[in-house]
Amino acid sequence: MKKLHIVTFLILTVLGTSCNDYLDVNTNTNQATTVSPELVLPQAIAATAQVLNRYNTYGMETGGYGANAGGYGGFNELVTYNYNSNNFSDLWPNSYDNLQDFQYIIDNTEGNETYSFYNAAAKIMKAHGFQLLVDTYGNVPYTDALKGANLLTPKYDEAAAIYTDLAAQLDIAIATINSGNAAKAAGKTMINLGAADVLFKGDMTKWLQLANTIKLRLIVRATGKTTFANSAFDAAGFLTDDALINPGYTRDANRQNPQWNQWAYTYTGSAATKSWIPTNFILSFYDGSKLKDEGRGAAIYYKFPATGVNQLGVENNTVPSSPTGGFWYSGTDRTGTTAGDVPGTLKGPDAGYPVITAAESYFLQSEAVVRGILKTGDAKVLFENGIKASFDYIYQLPDETLSGDAAGDAAKYIAENQTNYLANFTLATTDARKIEAIVTQKYIALNFVNSNEGWNEYRRTGYPAVSGTSARGTFASTVSQSPRPDRLPTRILYPASEASFNAANLPQGISPFTTLIFWAK
Repeated sequence: MKKLHIVTFLILTVLGTSCNDYLDVNTNTNQATTVSPELVLPQAIAATAQVLNRYNTYGMETGGYGANAGGYGGFNELVTYNYNSNNFSDLWPNSYDNLQDFQYIIDNTEGNETYSFYNAAAKIMKAHGFQLLVDTYGNVPYTDALKGANLLTPKYDEAAAIYTDLAAQLDIAIATINSGNAAKAAGKTMINLGAADVLFKGDMTKWLQLANTIKLRLIVRATGKTTFANSAFDAAGFLTDDALINPGYTRDANRQNPQWNQWAYTYTGSAATKSWIPTNFILSFYDGSKLKDEGRGAAIYYKFPATGVNQLGVENNTVPSSPTGGFWYSGTDRTGTTAGDVPGTLKGPDAGYPVITAAESYFLQSEAVVRGILKTGDAKVLFENGIKASFDYIYQLPDETLSGDAAGDAAKYIAENQTNYLANFTLATTDARKIEAIVTQKYIALNFVNSNEGWNEYRRTGYPAVSGTSARGTFASTVSQSPRPDRLPTRILYPASEASFNAANLPQGISPFTTLIFWAK
């Protein structure tokens, strides 16, 4: 990585995306050549939110949460699924740019006990970033990656092998935090994360929980596909609170929550992206077609339940357009309101951006108990905690206080759907039904929160179940070119830049309809 680029980036803004490329070879001899980890970490974590926002968009558009709105055309491969190397091509460079910054921290703190907490945090975020890449592309450059001009054509590693090494790296990060805590308790001078930590504000217990939760996601997702040298977890446990990035988001240029900025309003008050609306499929989990969920439905959807919806691929004059301020903005009519501070998924320009929510953590734990990965814990309790945590997140305002009775509405939701095993875990009498209930609830909880993870879970398990071609039965596009029974794609393609600059190592014969990520069903 060119360290000098980070200085320029920090002068411009701490909230934008990282500006380093893992193939970058540019050098400016007039700039400084070293930057402290204290300066790099906050911008690297802030850039992760930008990266996650793009993955969320990819997951929303491909994974059943969003459909094309009226008044727009030119969706092309986004509705046929006949993806080419230009579709979602920004995911690759932005991910590696972000990873390069974490690698810089690792390289400049390795073996330095006083920087143990920085080293560990960077390794945890690096594992998180590489899982995003593997879950999207499969085999990617890993062991040869992030070496800058020293290695411009990195080889691709097997996806399953990357997964197992990511778990091992998380174990190292956990051990580094624990040894750092011990050194600190013994009176040694340690450099705390403090204000540089725009994720957990220096709380190392939460960093341990994040590491455990990412590791659990790796093991759950890869169960039956690969083995891990160590399937134990640190005593700190798993996330019980939402892991939210917030470097000081506010309504100002280059300082807004990236999701709000893309889907609600720009800082000047202009309406942002309006070319997508909810699918009939996802709305069926709120309006009573599959499940009844008036609480979250009203918080998430514009004028619920009469919000405009569509079946992906339908393009005609009857397709409703998106309201000003984004279709996910609020269940009430807030057209023209740009201040935010509302519940839902688009909460405001100052809201934190979720890395992993408590809801996803609980659902991961519940599935791990069912599968025997975790030897302790009550799958039903964890399942219901996941539902409650989802209500908490959706009802949460930007200042992390609650708007409405999240606990009461979560209990009401379970009661109103008590005859449906997808919400009443007691009725899920087989492991298969338990897994279906858990993953379906996770898919709902990830709706425009981390949509790519919902899409990953569908590809891994086939849940939520789809059937037929009706708008309520499937989220497949009406003009899908997929030959699969579910009419869905299996992946996106490597970006064109890899064919241009790393062709000798680029995997060949990749199809958006038949090539599976190693953990896929």
